[in-house]
Parts: sequence; C-alpha cells; structure tokens
Amino acid sequence: MFDNLSDKLDKAMHVLKGHGQITEVNVAETLKEVRRALLDADVNFKTAKEFTNTVKERALGQDVLTSLQPGQLMVKLVKDELTELMGGETAGIDLSGAPTVILMSGLQGSGKTTFSGKLANYLKSKKTKKPLLVACDVYRPAAINQLHVVGGQINVDVYSEEGNMDPVAIAKNAIQHAKENGHNAVIVDTAGRLAIDETMMTEIANIHQAITPNETLFVVDSMTGQDAVNTAKAFNDRLDFDGVVLTKLDGDTRGGAALSIKSVVNKPIKFIGTGEKMDAIDVFHPARMADRILGMGDVVSLVERAQEQYDEKEARKLQKKIAKNQFGFDDFMSQIQQVKKMGSMKDLVGMIPGAGKALKGVDIDDDAFKGIEAIIQSMTPEERSTPSVLNGSRKKRIAKGSGTSVQEVNQLLKQFNQMSKMMKMMQGGGGRKMMQMMKNMK
Repeated sequence: MFDNLSDKLDKAMHVLKGHGQITEVNVAETLKEVRRALLDADVNFKTAKEFTNTVKERALGQDVLTSLQPGQLMVKLVKDELTELMGGETAGIDLSGAPTVILMSGLQGSGKTTFSGKLANYLKSKKTKKPLLVACDVYRPAAINQLHVVGGQINVDVYSEEGNMDPVAIAKNAIQHAKENGHNAVIVDTAGRLAIDETMMTEIANIHQAITPNETLFVVDSMTGQDAVNTAKAFNDRLDFDGVVLTKLDGDTRGGAALSIKSVVNKPIKFIGTGEKMDAIDVFHPARMADRILGMGDVVSLVERAQEQYDEKEARKLQKKIAKNQFGFDDFMSQIQQVKKMGSMKDLVGMIPGAGKALKGVDIDDDAFKGIEAIIQSMTPEERSTPSVLNGSRKKRIAKGSGTSVQEVNQLLKQFNQMSKMMKMMQGGGGRKMMQMMKNMK
C-alpha cells in the first residue's frame, strides 16, 4: 500500500535528509517534488497545493534552515501535515443504541458486502457484540446468498426476506428481529449501482430516514482514486454519512483517496480493508498511516497485533523450555502459527521501520512458511523435540518427505539454532551479542 507514493516522497526528501546544504531554494524545490508525488498518487490538485503551501509556511516559520537537524525537522513537518490531511485523530465508531444500527452505503463493486462481514467479525471478536447482518440488496443477483455465505464463514446470523422487494421494510423488520433475538448490533448491507443514480440515492436515503442508524458508513474502493472522492462527495451531500471505509488497500493503490477524502468531504476515515480474509480489517490511525507512507513503519500496530495473539500461559511454558535448553521444533511451529494469525506477511513487514524499503521489489508470499512447515512435519517426534539427533541420512529422508532439498533442511536448522541462542540471550540479558547475531541472520 502506498509503495509508489512512499518511493517518490523518499526521493523528494533526499536532499533534506542531510545530503547537501539546506536552503530556502531547495526547500521550495523539494516541496514541488512532494506536490508532484501527491498528484501522481491521484490526490486532489487543490489538496496537494494547500498541503505543500502549509508545510512551506510552517518550515520557514520554524527556522528549519538554521536548525541543527533541518532534514529531520522537515520530515516531521511533512509527517504532521500528512496526519492532519488524513484526519488528525483516530475516529471511533458509535456503538451506542440498543441495538447499535450501522448502515453501509457505496457503489456496486466497492466491497460493501464483504466489508459488512468483516465489520461483523470485528464487532464480535473485538467488541464482544452479537451482530446481525441484514440483506437489503434485493436487486443484485446472488447478493443475498453472498451475505449468507459471509455470515456462515464468521458464524454470524443473517436476516433476509425471500420475495420481499422493499428494502426499507426489510431493514425495519430486521431491527425488530434483532431486539427479539438478543442481537445488540445490526449491520445493514444496501444495494449499490455501477454509477450514482437518483433511484439508488432516494432508496438509501429512505432506509436512512426509516431506521435512523447510529453510524452510516460510506464504503469506497481505494483503487478508484480520485473518482472515489467525487463519489463520496455525492453520497455525503445526500446522506451526511459519519465516516468512510477504504477497501482494497492491499492492492496496487496510489493512495489518493486516503489522502484526499477527509479534506473534500470533511468526514473521517474510520476503517480500512487490508486483504480478502474476514479478519483483514483495521481501525484507521492517521498518524500511523503517515509513518508508513514516509517509510517509518508502524511498530505500535505491530505490537498490538502481537499482543492479540499473546498467550501468557504458553509464554511461561516456553520460557521454562528455553531456560532448560528444551526449545524444539514443535515450539518453533507454534510460534509460526501465532505469526500467521497476525495477518499477511507483506503487511507485517511493512510495519517494521525501514523493512519496506530494504525489501523493495521482493514478493513476500503469505505461504512463506509453507516450506518450513513441510520440513518440520516430515520429522519424527524425537527429531522435533531433540534436533541434535539429525544426521545426514535423517536429513535426506526429511528433504525427500517435504519435497525440499538437504540444503534447505540445513538452512532451517542453522536458523533454528541461531533463534534458540538468541532467545537464551534475551533471557540472560545479552543484548549486544543478540544484536550482532540478528545482523548475521537472514
């Protein structure tokens, strides 16, 4: 996400990171490049111009040219302004009401139905809600069936009415059904169109008026760039929605929608969709996103995801094993499973400061652990618990059984031994030695 924009901003800021003398002239030249990078990312022209003018005013007002670290101060100003451009503060979702009613709106193909499922899954797993999905798209072929499939995947009830072509009545009946059946969150999935038309706008306005939702969210495909912003404005003029959801941010997106939408419609981005799986949903944090765009990573989100998978009881067991030198491949496999639950590998790597730039052009597959898992699964219980018994003939058998080579088995063993030593050092406080070892590891 935002790869192209990140690259161009990095090049634009190169001069101001200490590679040459800082003058008012090259500050202006750099900001001209920043503006060009924003326009290439499909950011609204007026927004891009205002952005660079604001940064320039602040830079000259804060004596960037005479500061001890002008480059770093300039990057901070750009980061602060990017954060402000995307909304400044993290916007929460209103979960009041009994039940909470959330109305989804947007064009056909924006990912509304899939995101409705992701939001239901988020409310169920993170907010301990009992959600109900409501199928109010009565026109698109198989739309109701799609929502039932999505609901089945996350074990959430779906309300639909066969033969009823009145979405307003369906929405009202669904809320009554939710009250009678203990559902404290209702997510209403509405019909979309391939383009904005009066019939669709009137229909969704009627649903909005009939059910008075706590939250009205506008779902937009971030890959449509500036068109997304124009569509958002048209919807907001009619619905006065509460927030924006950006889907498909894991695609080859230029990011213009994320950067322009707040300044054009003055409504916050509340959620982003970062993949196809039902747990690929994130609350939108403007400051963290600005860090990622400028190649600074997002350590806070990475830690939060790790904490979600953290099991204190298992961690204590693991600690004892490491202390007794009993850390084996079964434990290693357990750690891999926890990392996999944290999300896509590409997304996780992007959260590590500098990693995105270092691995530019490297295709990080979500199946990156497949070979490792195959090797471990080809080992006997004894080999997994006591890796020191692995001799030449055993390695050949494991390689054959896992469809890999002896070289790959040896490489895994080497990395496993380094990891075991590193864990031991972490317990013993050998920080300097551990850092040296990490540098030597791939």
